[in-house]
Amino acid sequence: MSFDVWISLVVLFGLGGLTPGPAVGLVLASAFRYGFRPALLPALGIASANVVWLGLAATGAAALLEGFPKALFGLKIIGLCVILYLAFSIIFGPLPNANKSAADAPPKPKLYGRGVILQLSSPLPLVYFGLLLPAFFTADKPLIPQLMIMLITVTITELLGLGVYAYGAGKIRRWLSNPRAAKMFNIIIGALMILSGIWAIWSTI
Repeated sequence: MSFDVWISLVVLFGLGGLTPGPAVGLVLASAFRYGFRPALLPALGIASANVVWLGLAATGAAALLEGFPKALFGLKIIGLCVILYLAFSIIFGPLPNANKSAADAPPKPKLYGRGVILQLSSPLPLVYFGLLLPAFFTADKPLIPQLMIMLITVTITELLGLGVYAYGAGKIRRWLSNPRAAKMFNIIIGALMILSGIWAIWSTI
C-alpha cells in the first residue's frame, strides 16, 4: 500500500470516527452516564466488530452480499431495529448523573457487548467497509499485509475518534445537573443514532 493511499485511508476513517452516528451515540450515552473509562468498553466493542467488517471487505463477501438485494435489505432492517432499540433505551433511559461513577456502570462484558452488537448489526459500516474500503485494496499486492495495515489504521482511528467523544462527554456531564438539560441530551443522542441509521440505509439503496 502506497503512502498516498494510506493517508487517504486515515482521512476516510478518521473523519468516520468523528462523524456522529450510532457508535458515537452509544459511546456518548455511556460517558454521560458513567464517565470516560466505562465508555471505552463499548468503543472497544465497536473496534472489535470492525475486524469482522474488514474481513468481509477483504474477502469480497460484502460485494457478494450486494448481489442478493432482498437479503441485504433484510439485514439492514434488522440493524435499524437494533439501533432503534438502543436509541429509545437512551431517550427513555436514566438521565446522566454526575454523582455516578464507574462503579455504578453495568458489567464490563455487557458494555463491551453493546458495542459489538451495535457495530455488527448497524447498516452504517456498509457504507465504509462495503462500498468504500474495497477500493483501497490493490489486486496485484499480497492481501495479508494490506489487511494488517488496514486493521491497525481503522482500529486506531476509530478508537481515537470515539475516545475524543467519550472524554468530552465525561467532562461536561457535570453540567447536566438540570434534569431538563440532561433529558434533552438523551433525546439529541438518540435522535442522532436514529437519523444516521436511516441515512445509512438510504445511502446504500
